[in-house]
Amino acid sequence: MARMPQAQSSRKKTASRPVPGKTAARSKPAAAQARTAAHIAAATRRSALWGRPGFLIRRLHQIHTSLFIEETRAFDITPVQYSLMTALAEQGMIDQMTLALEIGLERTSVAEVIPRLEAKGLLRRTKSTDDRRAKLVRLTPKGRALVTRMQAAVKRAHDRTLADLPKAQRDVFLLYLIKLVERSNGRGSVPLRLP
Repeated sequence: MARMPQAQSSRKKTASRPVPGKTAARSKPAAAQARTAAHIAAATRRSALWGRPGFLIRRLHQIHTSLFIEETRAFDITPVQYSLMTALAEQGMIDQMTLALEIGLERTSVAEVIPRLEAKGLLRRTKSTDDRRAKLVRLTPKGRALVTRMQAAVKRAHDRTLADLPKAQRDVFLLYLIKLVERSNGRGSVPLRLP
């Protein structure tokens, strides 16, 4: 009976032994995936709605809108109005169609929001010299000042929307939202001009 040389025998044994730390490192992602799957399964056992991203996104939007209104009540501005004013603060004077593209809102909805803000003295419309059918929109000094004054309250609303996530996961969640919007933008019924 031929015996293996001692060096080969010990090499074989060493090769089959797990390398310290590598097995644990490999199993951490698998364990995290298993925990995630278990949390989702538990939630969907309570209600099938918890497994539907569209339902959850709509509900989170409702929650954020409530927080926004709570934080900005003193300013009497809706989230859509603030988005429109923010786009004007960034873009300067633009036509209503471009403004609709900037915030991903239907042109008719923009046409309904603008007169309300104009009546409050927050923006001004003028006819375009290039195209008499087009109306240009810009913030007034009062509107620009309001956007600035609202920033802290708006930030609080956004922070509160994500407050129940661990701090390390908030940026990751935001990044995933950005990716979803960027990659799915062409599927929406209303276009959004991506930055």
